[in-house]
Amino acid sequence: MAEGLHAICIDEEKCVGCVLCMKACPTKAIRLRNDKAVIMDERCVDCGECFRVCPHDAVVSLTTSFSDLKLFKTTVAVPSPSLYTQFGWDVMPNQVLLALKRIGFEHVYDGAWMCEMVNAAIEEYLRRNPYPKPKISTVCPSVVRLIACMYPELIDHFIPMESPRELAAKLLRKKIAREFNLPPHEIGIIHITSCPAKMVSINRPIGLSKSYLDGAISINDIYGPLLEAIQEIDEDVILQQSSGVGLGWAMTGGEVAGLNMDNCLSVSGVADVIQILDDIESGKLKNIEYLECLMCPAGCVGGPQCVENRHLAKKVAGNFVKMFGEKSRVSRKMIVRLYNDGFFFAEKKVEKQTFPPLDTEPSRAIEKRKMMEEIIPKLGGRECGACGSPDCKSLARDIVMGVAEIEDCVFYRKKTSRGSDDRAS
Repeated sequence: MAEGLHAICIDEEKCVGCVLCMKACPTKAIRLRNDKAVIMDERCVDCGECFRVCPHDAVVSLTTSFSDLKLFKTTVAVPSPSLYTQFGWDVMPNQVLLALKRIGFEHVYDGAWMCEMVNAAIEEYLRRNPYPKPKISTVCPSVVRLIACMYPELIDHFIPMESPRELAAKLLRKKIAREFNLPPHEIGIIHITSCPAKMVSINRPIGLSKSYLDGAISINDIYGPLLEAIQEIDEDVILQQSSGVGLGWAMTGGEVAGLNMDNCLSVSGVADVIQILDDIESGKLKNIEYLECLMCPAGCVGGPQCVENRHLAKKVAGNFVKMFGEKSRVSRKMIVRLYNDGFFFAEKKVEKQTFPPLDTEPSRAIEKRKMMEEIIPKLGGRECGACGSPDCKSLARDIVMGVAEIEDCVFYRKKTSRGSDDRAS
């Protein structure tokens, strides 16, 4: 796998070829070869479903190591709001921010505050640009890549704004460089994340020529040191800026709840995301103003690199919303000024990233399509995955592409073997 191409890989020593990851992958990006799972780079959107379902820890997440912070003169932590939900009912967001400083970050920034700012900017954008409907959030990088690959005709529905994590890094790099007289490249800005897709969005950003972030550390990698540091916190310095509006972004519906607009929807989980995108593609939901899509069930609190049970974490996030208020603390005047200055907007449009065709030559692609249609009825139709492909259609495609054989289907072998036995008798 090319470095930086994806944030997940397969540990062949641990993989037992159980096909659970292959069956869970929404883009059919996994195959079984020589009894080991193999990720097809060109089809992977880094949703983390394989990471989530593997019972053998054979799917490895490639995020930033804490030791990498030594590469910078000063470091900044930008936590996802989901981090605040991982320590139970009694630990407040401000304690988590103070703990991040205690474990080694010179600066910390309340990532939920930028979420709150983006909420206000989205409202402004929707007022000025109501069509086409529905507008679609670009916060989840896996959803963005899924749409770019499988639903390219919906690209124009994306709201052309950068994610809160990128905008926070954009703001902080200039601010810290100015205040501490440091070259911008010597400032390490690290996102604390609940999913591996954030690492890919840093290595291969969509909408930016180069990410403003320098890396992403997973919550489960930093959880132990943070938990220990939280027990030692005795300071009363206030680092948290956000209200419940920004803190709500940790869970499904948080982004939508922060909008003072009707006719907005939020969905989470691979199956529901795909279903609603199918509906939009078929012309439904035209009266919906805005759509928040998150690949992880329950939102970022359900990310594969979280520690806490997602249902409990969602409850904690809901408590924070009530505790810190459902009214935004953001200045509308400031947001309009930043909006007009172009601060929130992506550098370029999301580009179409369709999966590789059957053939670059149209006539040969048509021939291969016909071959697939002839092969599929010969297969078992059981969609079992025993052949090493996720379903019969995928096996037929693999056969015409020359990377599989029809004999890989156990039901085809059984049927042809029975026919041979009947003829022999």
